[in-house]
Amino acid sequence: MKKNFLKVLAALSIVAVAAVAGGVTAYKVSSNKIVSASGDEFAREFGTSGNVSLIADDGSTAASPVDLTYAAEKSVHAVVHIKSVEHSKTQYVQEMPDIFDFFFGDGQGRQRRVETQPRVGVGSGVIISADGYVVTNNHVIENADEIDVTLNDKREFKARLVGTDPTTDIALLKIEVDDAPYLTLSNSDNLKVGEWVLAVGNPFNLSSTVTAGIVSAKARNLNIYGGKQGSIESFIQTDAAVNRGNSGGALVNTRGELVGINAAIYSPTGVYSGYGFAIPTNLVKAVVVDLKKFGAVQRAQLGILGGDNNAELAKEKELGVNYGVYVSELVDGGAAKRAGIKANDVIIGFNDKKINNMAELQEMIALTKPGTEVDIKVNRDGKDKTIKVKLQKNEEVSGVGDTKTANMLGAKFEKVDKDTKARLGISGGIEVTKLSNGKLRSEGVREGFIILKANDTAINSEKDLDAVIKAASATDDKVLFIVGVYPSGSRAYYAIDLR
Repeated sequence: MKKNFLKVLAALSIVAVAAVAGGVTAYKVSSNKIVSASGDEFAREFGTSGNVSLIADDGSTAASPVDLTYAAEKSVHAVVHIKSVEHSKTQYVQEMPDIFDFFFGDGQGRQRRVETQPRVGVGSGVIISADGYVVTNNHVIENADEIDVTLNDKREFKARLVGTDPTTDIALLKIEVDDAPYLTLSNSDNLKVGEWVLAVGNPFNLSSTVTAGIVSAKARNLNIYGGKQGSIESFIQTDAAVNRGNSGGALVNTRGELVGINAAIYSPTGVYSGYGFAIPTNLVKAVVVDLKKFGAVQRAQLGILGGDNNAELAKEKELGVNYGVYVSELVDGGAAKRAGIKANDVIIGFNDKKINNMAELQEMIALTKPGTEVDIKVNRDGKDKTIKVKLQKNEEVSGVGDTKTANMLGAKFEKVDKDTKARLGISGGIEVTKLSNGKLRSEGVREGFIILKANDTAINSEKDLDAVIKAASATDDKVLFIVGVYPSGSRAYYAIDLR
């Protein structure tokens, strides 16, 4: 039996020429609507048009042919080629103890120094403002020490990393330019299933490649991140061909407006087999505004655990509806529990929007600022009930913040959730959720790494790690030996110089 695999769009290095695709379709004739608050904020931050809708106020349609060459010509100049370079690094690998060390040493084995090989990756990005802000995928530039951006007119720039958000796979870069061609970000909520779109990027290093297709679904949750805590998946699905190197490239509508950032493909082979997936621009806007302002995303959290409701679950649990998000547990101290949401509730609405599944709920929360009071509609015992909930910052629930340990190591940490513990067969640990330029990154530690032990002491909280660091700093060696595991299940060992 053949299996399908989800592939995050990687990149290959093959030099060739540009290509464009054309076609004819029909779209809705419309008047401009007032931009939303998020669109206004985006426009202020980036000096561009924000959340402008081209869907008719009265919902009327007209079959008017559109030449796709206009959208293609407009898009290729704003889509860039990105090359990321990760320099070689020194790290220490823990070797198994030999018989001599077992009986006469400390029984922990020796540390072997290893030099990693430099790595080069390529992908795509989209310019979103004339002064050179570029959006791409986090996985395109992850762990990069140098980022090079090449425009369609062959101008080359060194890019500065403004910030990243691994939970949405978005990164914001900045190049020093005053006259960059850019794409206007459309309101992705107005994108319709069946609407024509173009995918623009650099697959297999084929610069400025354009492919055409339709939107085949919205709000797809692919579980690419394996249910990792905090991950947000609400993809636009399209049959426009995308391949390795399209990562970070543009998904545009027939008017040449950006509606999504290409991020993943569904494939048994690692190359295009029918469907690609893009991060919707409304989510992109919310992320990049925070990255520009703060260098990190100010994320709201509802504080529930659960999943998609369906007919089978509704029958088993005797629920009143067969759609929405089933609440299985509530996070202690979380916004939902404080507001009165209960286990076995089914969330069916967020403000005025109907919620069909977890992907839609995640997207709505991600578009909302922490501290905002929202109306959560639930079905409880067959009856609808609206509950006002004041969303919290993620840190208010997880306890992760700018601690002394975080500042010293250049990282932020979270406790490991129950599902991850069960999947990896571990009982504790803290996860590295964000890295800045610090001791962990310099030794090759990557985001997602779960610290299980430090200097042979079990680590279950940041407080545990702080105590070990304090003790190690008082020794002559001043070295922190950490043992842990990555989400893939691979174990890793690092020696951190605390001096």
